[in-house]
Amino acid sequence: MLPSAPTLRHVLVIGVDGVRFDLLGADVTPVIWGFGRDGFLTPVVVDETTPTWSGPCWAAIATGHGVDGHGITGNDLTGHRLAEHPDFVTVATRADLPTLLAVSGWPPLALAEDGGPLFAEASRREFVAVADKSLAAWDAADETITELAAKILAGDEPKGPKGPRMSFVYLGTVDFAGHAAGAGSAYRSAARAADRRVGRLLAAVRSRPSFAQEGWTIVVVTDHGHLDQGGHGGREPEVATAWAAAAGPGIRPGGPPLITRQTQVAPLVLAALGGAAYLTAGGAVQRWAARLGDDVVRGGSRSQGRRR
Repeated sequence: MLPSAPTLRHVLVIGVDGVRFDLLGADVTPVIWGFGRDGFLTPVVVDETTPTWSGPCWAAIATGHGVDGHGITGNDLTGHRLAEHPDFVTVATRADLPTLLAVSGWPPLALAEDGGPLFAEASRREFVAVADKSLAAWDAADETITELAAKILAGDEPKGPKGPRMSFVYLGTVDFAGHAAGAGSAYRSAARAADRRVGRLLAAVRSRPSFAQEGWTIVVVTDHGHLDQGGHGGREPEVATAWAAAAGPGIRPGGPPLITRQTQVAPLVLAALGGAAYLTAGGAVQRWAARLGDDVVRGGSRSQGRRR
């Protein structure tokens, strides 16, 4: 079924790389923790066939397909099959919707480097490089991309369109901190900073003059966790337990989570976006979307969810 609600549908996905599930809580990540109460926040175990590297995990999240589909097994994306299994931003762009891709630091997501870009097409593509391989440089890149994305989402750019319909914003400092210093104090500090940036992106969306008349679905998601000493790639619980949070029309606060696998993010996103993007997403995505919740596809006429 197609969306029947009169609102213009919008979707924002915020990807925060490398955040352990057991780090989430009111102390370290109060924004994400509170956002989860507006819909759901749930652990998501990385599929056993998916290596716990950023490349295959983000590919599963973005395309709705596992390694046997997208063909990515590491952080070099060379040899991928993304042409056959495009990401949700590309699907929305090809449906003639305004889209935003805003990426901090990691080139293969947005640029033609290391086999990328994973996100092939976007109406607007923003990438902020890190000046050097340091925690300060990564933090500065995350700050810059957050400030830019917040302005775009709020519709504050006088010469630009009044906000994209489909957006993906990526923050990478937490993962770098885990690699550089392990899952200790620096890692927790990076997670606190990322949480504050998530809060600013949420605030930007909610500041839109037309927000009350718009149907916004927002997803916050990570790709993998980290070992205590830092690093990932194996099947340890602290590594293989990712997570996802989402809220919006049709997502009932406190109800069963609509995402339990990374490959369910893209179907939920495209179902929430609806219209031409949903129609052109392909049969497999549509079948998953139907299983994820009829209310989401129809526009959430029975449940709008709480707003913080």
